Amino acid sequence: MTMALSYQVQLFLEDRKRLAKIGGALLVALLVCLALLWNASRLRQPPSIFDTPIDNTLGYLTLKDFSKLPLEERIRFMMELAERFRSLKPSESAAMAAFLAGVAGPARDQLRDNVKMIAKDVLAEGAQNYMALSPEKRGAFLDEWIIKWQRKMEKVTTGKEEKKTDSERLDAMRDQGKRNEERQNRMTGGGNLSDRGANGFLDFWQGEIQGSSTPREQGQITKFLDDMRTRLVNR
Repeated sequence: MTMALSYQVQLFLEDRKRLAKIGGALLVALLVCLALLWNASRLRQPPSIFDTPIDNTLGYLTLKDFSKLPLEERIRFMMELAERFRSLKPSESAAMAAFLAGVAGPARDQLRDNVKMIAKDVLAEGAQNYMALSPEKRGAFLDEWIIKWQRKMEKVTTGKEEKKTDSERLDAMRDQGKRNEERQNRMTGGGNLSDRGANGFLDFWQGEIQGSSTPREQGQITKFLDDMRTRLVNR
């Protein structure tokens, strides 16, 4: 009887050891899975624009992580990238050309989508802020918004802002808007700015990025751009 009891105790201890090994293995497997999931979901931060090889910098634009950055960070990244473009060495220009020539398939599609998302998010943010204002404050908001983005685009394309006052900028845009309206009227046989809906902003919006917006964003952005066109012509 003593031997039988001893044997049962031994079996019990062996079972506990075996269960402990199995439990330990399962715990390790669980930790590995959690680590992999964390790594997969972790946002990859953008590279340093001026200290990273140009092809690696451009490579970040082909990642989904780029569009997960806050809008201001994406805008800053693009402005700094444009600044670097203006000072590329010949070897860097060759590396950039080779990289862009090799971008294809999903990477090319993601690059295009990332750029479109910047435009969509800029418009969506502006439209949301615009719609939240009372009617009497909306005109001033449109003026400030379009001047701000005109200045940013000047810095992106030339590296500096033109020496114009806000009033001069708005007058120039108003004159251009009237010329565009007259040209559009000649091409379409009449109509006004509100019912034609055909300037560069709206054409780009409708043709390129509207499909990536929610119905609410679509309605707000269309209203925002339509009011902006009218403001530029009638200011």
